[in-house]
Formats: sequence, structure tokens, C-alpha cells
Amino acid sequence: MLGIQNLELFIIAGLLVNMAPGPDSLLVMTRGAAQGWRAGSAAALGIGSGTFIHVFAAALGLSALLAASATAFMLVKYLGAAYLLYIGISMLLSKSRKPEVQSAAALTPRSYGRLYLQGFLTNVLNPKVAVFFLAFVPQFITPQAEHKALAFIVLGCIFNFNGMLWCHFLAISAAYASRRIQASQRLVLWLNRTIGALFVALGLKLAMSK
Repeated sequence: MLGIQNLELFIIAGLLVNMAPGPDSLLVMTRGAAQGWRAGSAAALGIGSGTFIHVFAAALGLSALLAASATAFMLVKYLGAAYLLYIGISMLLSKSRKPEVQSAAALTPRSYGRLYLQGFLTNVLNPKVAVFFLAFVPQFITPQAEHKALAFIVLGCIFNFNGMLWCHFLAISAAYASRRIQASQRLVLWLNRTIGALFVALGLKLAMSK
């Protein structure tokens, strides 16, 4: 169908890739634990939207330009790194105020919109995602396929759907674990600092990547 090959292997490999720790999963778990599963879900939907941008950009050849142009890659890379650093530093500086654990009922539509945008920017400003799709997806499309771009989009949508299942699982699991633990404010504060430091480390790692 559409020149797609080894679909079962693609699904399994894609799930393993989605399960690998990274800024996306860390963001979903953080929001789910701190603000409930709906907040984690909002961030996950933003991540999924960012993934769609990468999928369609790769299918149209824009990601190939990003991979080929050192200037374009560096620009997106530094924007993404700066955003990860911004998230991490914001969490580290939260020591100046009491950590807040918002219930799902306390969140407004505007709050969900901000969480969605945060997830979207975390994903779409990471050029490594674009390069990953260019390297990973074509392996599952036959050279003789008549509609390679369409096959690429179909595989990308499958990958993104599986990724959304995993992200929502993380959001629900983190929210459930947070309710069970009922951590003290001091523990929540140190957890916030630790996660903030991880985001800073991820931002620096992205900035120094080639």
C-alpha cells in the first residue's frame, strides 16, 4: 500500500523511539504531575501538533533544506535551545515562591492554551526531530513507490498517533503517581529544581549539537 514496507517493524521501532526520554516526555510528565492529567494532555497535544509540522515539512522537502543548510539548522537549533533553557531557568527560579499544584478544575482554557503552546514550541523548535524523520521514515518506503510524499505523511501520522498514546499514558501515570505520593512542599520544590536543571542540560546539549 503506497509503497510502504515493513509496517510492523516501523510501528515497533517508532514506539521505542517515542519511549526514549527527551524534552517532550519530560514536559508531559512535569505538567501531569504538577497540574493533573488534563494539563499533561494539553502539553502532549501541542507536542503532537509540532510533530505534524515536522512530518509535513519533511514530506515537502523543507526538512531536507534544514538538514543541508548549516545556517538554517543553527538558527532553529539555537531557538530551540533558548526555549528549553527558558523553561528550565523558570523552574529553577520558582524557589522564590511557593510551588503550586493546580487541580484540573482550577485551570482555565487560557492555561490549557499556554500548556499546548509550550508543548508545541518544545517540539517544533527542535531541528533534531526534523532530521530524525528524514533519516528514519524513508527506510520504510520502497524506492519504486509512486507517491513517496503521501507514503511519508501516512507513516508520519502513524508515528505521531503512537507517540500521542504514549504521551497521554505518561500524563495520566504522572498525575496518578503525584496524587498517591502527596509530596510535601519541600520535596515538590526540589523536584521542580531537578526537572528545571534537566531542561537546562537538554538546552545546552541541543545548543552544542552538530
